[in-house]
Amino acid sequence: MNVIFLPAAQEELAATAAYLDDRAAGLGAEFVNDVERISALASTLPNIGYSLDAIHRRLTLQRFPYNLIYRIGDGSVLVVVAVAHKRRRPGYWRSRT
Repeated sequence: MNVIFLPAAQEELAATAAYLDDRAAGLGAEFVNDVERISALASTLPNIGYSLDAIHRRLTLQRFPYNLIYRIGDGSVLVVVAVAHKRRRPGYWRSRT
């Protein structure tokens, strides 16, 4: 299954990686690797995430306090809706659907 990120989710990923790189060199790349690993897992086992509603699921990153919010799109596409911090603005991504 192919994985695509909504533009807003891609921006969140890039902004968080840049922020983490400012804190410690290489930390942003580790964050991106964690997101890539979790999105690959979700593309292999799309129903593995915790169900948030009828179409959205959530998987937690292993090392960072972020969730990958995704849905299964048309055909064989997994759509990442948000790369959301666990405790900041819960549900803000719902307007993206």
